[in-house]
Amino acid sequence: MTDIRQTTQDADEAQPLEPRATGTQGPADDGTTAAVAAPALDALEEEGDVAADYLEELLDTADLDGDIDIEVRDGRTYLSVVAEGDDSEGLSVLVGEDGEVLEALQELVRLSVLAATGRRSRLVLDVGGYRERRSSALREMALAAVREARETGGRVHLDPLSAYERKIVHDVVADEGLLSESEGDGAARHIVVSVQEG
Repeated sequence: MTDIRQTTQDADEAQPLEPRATGTQGPADDGTTAAVAAPALDALEEEGDVAADYLEELLDTADLDGDIDIEVRDGRTYLSVVAEGDDSEGLSVLVGEDGEVLEALQELVRLSVLAATGRRSRLVLDVGGYRERRSSALREMALAAVREARETGGRVHLDPLSAYERKIVHDVVADEGLLSESEGDGAARHIVVSVQEG
């Protein structure tokens, strides 16, 4: 049985929403902030519901048990499929080797949102806490590259990463005060870390 839980970030904690496709460039000075933010928030909640319905059907078809958590924060919808009880092994089939199945499943979920709403989605899907564990490993990788770049003064090339993973590494490198650039195309796209000159 699948359980769906939904949470939305409190308005006090909300980050500024991205401009809407209608050309509105954020809240106006005439007090219409709520009117602009509400439709965007409603759209994110709608995409979370559509995505959860798709995932619930997929879990039922695959005879997998899991709970689906939906969270809206930072202008993005996050969905997590977590094991019921201690059965995290069953969900590992949805992650695959190096998260390849998870990446493909995330794209399928985004396509289901596009088909249902007509809007492209930037939702992030996690299964069994894989992305959280991967995020910690990426932070460690980024810090190791930062240390190497500082020690050698050279450019440090990392292994190819997905766009979502590159964003995590870029953020860590920027926090450390070094430069990071993406190089390469397609599956070979990777990050190069270097010390700022000057």
